Amino acid sequence: MLIRHAADLSENDVTDQGLYRRRREFMTGAIAMGSAGLLGLPELARAAPLTTVKSAYTVDEPLTPKDAVSGYNNFYEFGTDKDEPAKNAGSLKPRPWTVVVDGLCAKPQRFDIDALIKRFPIEERIYRHRCVEAWSMIIPWNGFSLAALLNAVQPTAKAKFVSFTTLLDPKQMPGQNENYVPWPYREGLRLDEAMNPLTLLAVGLYGETLPNQNGAPIRLVVPWKYGFKGAKSIVKISLVENQPQTSWNMINAREYGFYSNVNPAVDHPRWSQASERRIGDFFRHKTLPFNGYADQVVKLYTGMDLKRFY
Repeated sequence: MLIRHAADLSENDVTDQGLYRRRREFMTGAIAMGSAGLLGLPELARAAPLTTVKSAYTVDEPLTPKDAVSGYNNFYEFGTDKDEPAKNAGSLKPRPWTVVVDGLCAKPQRFDIDALIKRFPIEERIYRHRCVEAWSMIIPWNGFSLAALLNAVQPTAKAKFVSFTTLLDPKQMPGQNENYVPWPYREGLRLDEAMNPLTLLAVGLYGETLPNQNGAPIRLVVPWKYGFKGAKSIVKISLVENQPQTSWNMINAREYGFYSNVNPAVDHPRWSQASERRIGDFFRHKTLPFNGYADQVVKLYTGMDLKRFY
């Protein structure tokens, strides 16, 4: 989410293609050797490997370097600047951890995170990630379908929405001592959105356990929506009848709607959403409707005014 909007390069500011390619090769190598140190960030703790299987979910685009994915984040529980989560998230203790799934379901349960990881096959899914601030990444997430978890608890006929609640613990998350967000962070989806095969509960990235600053130990990934919909460090998932309150919609409903589908035709009130700055790239990219996932999700919104229900 955004407190201030960083200036981006315009389409007229592009570098000569040959120079760009040589510079990109250099920068990619520098990142691989430790961009966190070059950027003044602390070296990130080594994550444990995950046992994963490949999936059909991928994109034909270069991956964003791992150090950029783990070093450039929005996670206000650890600070509002992009480098602060990587600097400050060491205070988070992702084990032991439980996730409660309750509400309008036949079999509410409390899941230990490690038992949850063993219960469902962990897939690698390469998704586009589009921030509402008009920057983007290509990320190889590791996780399992949210639908698999919801099916395990058996939603009742009254369940229409899914509510997500994240950890509330100012000792572990020092940013919660500030009041710029109504803590704990909350998000929500319509039930059919939550059950869509694309919707992922991520427990890792790049084949390793999820870094603290990326939402350890478990976070939501909904690739056709803006990134702030991806609740991090989830402790509770509730099936509910009515549309739940969500944090940024509570703060400013005019700028951050409940649906928050990526839509290049609907600008943010303060900037265009027609293009995006790909982290690690020097060119802007044209933003795609539903972030390039329209074929899989457009039927969810048949008959809806996507400018009104933004």
